[in-house]
Amino acid sequence: MARIRGFIAKQPADRSRLNINEVIHEVLALAGRAIHEHHVLLSQQLKPDLPAVLGDRVQLQQVVLNLIMNGIEAMTTLTDEPRLLQVKSQIVDPDWVHVAVRDSGTGFSSEPDHLFSPFYTTKPHGMGMGLSISRSLVEKHGGRLQAVSLTPHGAEFFFTLPFAPGVPS
Repeated sequence: MARIRGFIAKQPADRSRLNINEVIHEVLALAGRAIHEHHVLLSQQLKPDLPAVLGDRVQLQQVVLNLIMNGIEAMTTLTDEPRLLQVKSQIVDPDWVHVAVRDSGTGFSSEPDHLFSPFYTTKPHGMGMGLSISRSLVEKHGGRLQAVSLTPHGAEFFFTLPFAPGVPS
């Protein structure tokens, strides 16, 4: 509750040097039951020895968990095709870590930025807050959260975070 109050009050996050792959592994452990229950095939392509990022572990876990759970939910209607979820980390620029979550679900037809609007949802019982909050959290960390619809189906949500200060590029 204190973290939610702090987020609403726009208090600074509790930041430390983090290994983003550790954050991803922690979230995958949390999501393991949902991955198993929904018969999702998980592919992890995590670049070893990524430079540290400066961030709030719980907030970044929240972002990754939201992207993974959204991916799982996007595939629940698939019956004749495999449900594939890919989680990837890599360096994309000299000073940025890139994390992507790709699913083989239905994708989306609206403008990608519209998905991040508060109260916009494509789910029958969704509140439309998860992606909006996730984008705000990533931006508070100096990064950017985006999405692309894939052809013929599926979606990829990805975010970038700057390396922690003092990390050589």
